[in-house]
Amino acid sequence: MGEAEIITNRQQLVIHSLLFFYGDAADDGLATQVAKDIADHWNEPDVTATIDKKPYRIVFDIQGNWHPALTPEMVFENDNPRNNYFRIEEFALGNISFVDGQPCNTGYFKLENLLYNSTTAAHEYGHTLGLPHPTNLDIRGKGQPGIMYPRGTICDPAFQYDPLAAPGAKGGTLTPFKRKVLPSDIELLKLHRLRFSTGRAVIGGFSSVFHNRHSPAG
Repeated sequence: MGEAEIITNRQQLVIHSLLFFYGDAADDGLATQVAKDIADHWNEPDVTATIDKKPYRIVFDIQGNWHPALTPEMVFENDNPRNNYFRIEEFALGNISFVDGQPCNTGYFKLENLLYNSTTAAHEYGHTLGLPHPTNLDIRGKGQPGIMYPRGTICDPAFQYDPLAAPGAKGGTLTPFKRKVLPSDIELLKLHRLRFSTGRAVIGGFSSVFHNRHSPAG
């Protein structure tokens, strides 16, 4: 979730998102790294949007903060569209990271999914802005997978966990390390349809879920 701001003198449309991280595996360094990973991925296409017949360069301003003292009330009572809240733990039920809907401003990240230049955080951020998984999950012959394709997608060998594996077999599906934010992903945000008031608009939506730590016993 975020707040879109038109900055006329710079001809920019800036998407501001402030990410608060809590949980036993979160720390200040990880908060900074994850926010930078998301910003790097979403700014890579370097595209423009046309708002009221004027072109604006799209810039994603993503800031990360470690908030070990976060309380459920802070999440429930928040009404700032820039604020997002994600728990980070080494263990997650289902062994996956997730967010609380499309769009949303909360979720739960498995630590391992955020390391080694994975695109998981950038993928989940797309969900917070309202983007779903694509409906066609067999994209052989179509080249570079966009950021919103999930694990399990059948793709060209170069983008598989194992380029030599048969499509759909073990190792023969999309590795999250090979996804990219494409111009088409940003087009799907339909930024030209946002309702701006005094140059600002909300993108995404409030889910406001505070997550307790998962345990192997459930």
